[in-house]
Amino acid sequence: MAEAGKNSRQFRAEVRKVLHILTNSLYTNREIFLRELVSNASDALDKLRYRMNRGESPSLPDLPLEISISLDKDAKVLTIADTGLGMTAEELAENLGTIARSGSEQFLADVAAENASKTADSTAEAASGEESADAKRADAANIIGRFGVGFYSVFMVASKVEVTSRPAFGDNAEASVWISDGLGTFTIEPATGDGPQRGTVIKAWLKDDAAEFAEKFRVESVIRKHSAFVPFPVLVDGEQVNTQPALWREPKFSVTKEQYDSFYKALTYDAKEPLDTLHLSVDAPVQFNALLFTPDSAQDFFGADREFWGLDLYARRVLIQHRNKELVPEYLAFLKGVVDTEDLPLNISRETLQENVVLRKISQVLVKQALGHLEKLARDDAEKYSRFWNLHGKVFKLGYHDYVNRERICGLLRFNSSTLADADALTSLDEYMARAPEGQKTIWYVAAPNREAARLNPHMERFRRKGIEVLWLYEPVDEFVMDSLAKYKEWEFKSVETAADDALNEFADKEQPKNEAAAPLSEDDSASFDALMEKMKAILGEKVTDVRVSHRLADSPAVLVSPDGGMSSSMEKLLKVMQKDDSIPVKVLEVNRDHPLLRSMLRIFKADADDRILADMTSHLFDASLLLDGYLKDPQALAARTGKLLEEAAAWYTEVRKI
Repeated sequence: MAEAGKNSRQFRAEVRKVLHILTNSLYTNREIFLRELVSNASDALDKLRYRMNRGESPSLPDLPLEISISLDKDAKVLTIADTGLGMTAEELAENLGTIARSGSEQFLADVAAENASKTADSTAEAASGEESADAKRADAANIIGRFGVGFYSVFMVASKVEVTSRPAFGDNAEASVWISDGLGTFTIEPATGDGPQRGTVIKAWLKDDAAEFAEKFRVESVIRKHSAFVPFPVLVDGEQVNTQPALWREPKFSVTKEQYDSFYKALTYDAKEPLDTLHLSVDAPVQFNALLFTPDSAQDFFGADREFWGLDLYARRVLIQHRNKELVPEYLAFLKGVVDTEDLPLNISRETLQENVVLRKISQVLVKQALGHLEKLARDDAEKYSRFWNLHGKVFKLGYHDYVNRERICGLLRFNSSTLADADALTSLDEYMARAPEGQKTIWYVAAPNREAARLNPHMERFRRKGIEVLWLYEPVDEFVMDSLAKYKEWEFKSVETAADDALNEFADKEQPKNEAAAPLSEDDSASFDALMEKMKAILGEKVTDVRVSHRLADSPAVLVSPDGGMSSSMEKLLKVMQKDDSIPVKVLEVNRDHPLLRSMLRIFKADADDRILADMTSHLFDASLLLDGYLKDPQALAARTGKLLEEAAAWYTEVRKI
């Protein structure tokens, strides 16, 4: 019993204002009205098909199930007709005259109640030749509408709307017409003339600023964008627009490669066939269907194509969002395709999502399935996977920040290396580890712009001598990958530049230096060499922190190394670019005291410590080392010094040779 003094009352609404909100504020894009009308027509056809599959016989059972749109450009009238379930006068009043009452929602509720009250024997159904209950439920699941407001979107573009409908069932199925200007009132009366044979005809008189929707090309573009995959033919002035079937809804075994290729080309406007296809049908933890393609051409996601990624998100074959970026992480941005789910919580306009919990679940499944598919491809078709890697590996490497799938991503990485035959050959990390000598637990790498630069890197000399394979990283992102991953299967990633002096001592030499071993320095020469390094440090001044003997060089005269041995030169350079810092880092100059050049400099130093040529050679060694690291800012000075040294060397040579 209600408390004394209290009584319950119903909310009231200003219908005119509510309609104004629905037609002018609910939707952000006017073209959505056509999507809503086509969806309503599709629902009417699905309802009819459901009842026919249940054994009911409609009027004109041979009438094709289709949606027809006709345009009168001169009169600015758009007409959309369906041959579906239709409505009686009472249903017109109830469904169109009651805002937020969804006939489709009521239909689904009735179906659910019917299914709950029956315990149909599917075996008996099959024996009697009737369609199974699952098939009937599938027809019902195609129904799109839920909120009961989509129809009113037509008033965004129309000043007057006339709906004529004839029910498909009933002995006296007469046509009725509903008319409204969308300002708060409507009329219903018997239809004059023949009306539709069955189903519903919506006639919209377009506003002056919406005359574009009487243009055939404009209507066709909206259909292709939003309603290309409704399960019934959509005809515009007699020509079918939605010619591509929703392949993701079809069983995989029934779809041919030609169909996949055709669908991909229609979806992406790519002239080439896709490199690979992944067709998914998932029931748990969330229901969805997906059709994903890997293009057979590279995309510049670090440049012009930066925003052109994401999957098309559908709800019951109707486009909800183009290029949704929540469905796949950035490292799978190369994937093209569609995802369709019936579990998607939408806002009332169906233009945006209420929440992203479902999307996160779908994304998790998509990532798992995509990685599994790539693993299978790498295992079963190495050639095809190599092509995938060459096209999309640069993007895939961005997966280094996916902590959950880090191990799987590592297994899919591919690099060139010092032991491979050419620059196009690739190796996995597992293959690298299998080739490594016993006792090695480090995956070594060097960053370089190309294979030749990597081969000539002075830091490679000791690894080459020891026969230790080194991965060669050609892309700027590669070092971020290695630095972030840190390890793979207990193997650490390390740059050869950061290798400690004793890092390779346990491995025997496999190769001899190109230059003949120099004679050991005498005690006196050794002391003089220490003094030479002090002189070189003085010549270079603040450009270096120190000059010291190198234990990593075999054939090169000098190399620059970080004083703390932490960061590689290429990584350091990348960070400086990101920080817009163009300063030259101050490093340690390591020199090879057994190199002929340094032995010659020692003799010059012992003869005259202030010899000008000694200073020129020191500066030249430093600039050459900067050049190798990509830091040289004054190539003109290097070129001038080189020219002068060559001039003097040529003069001495001709004099010695008596030329």
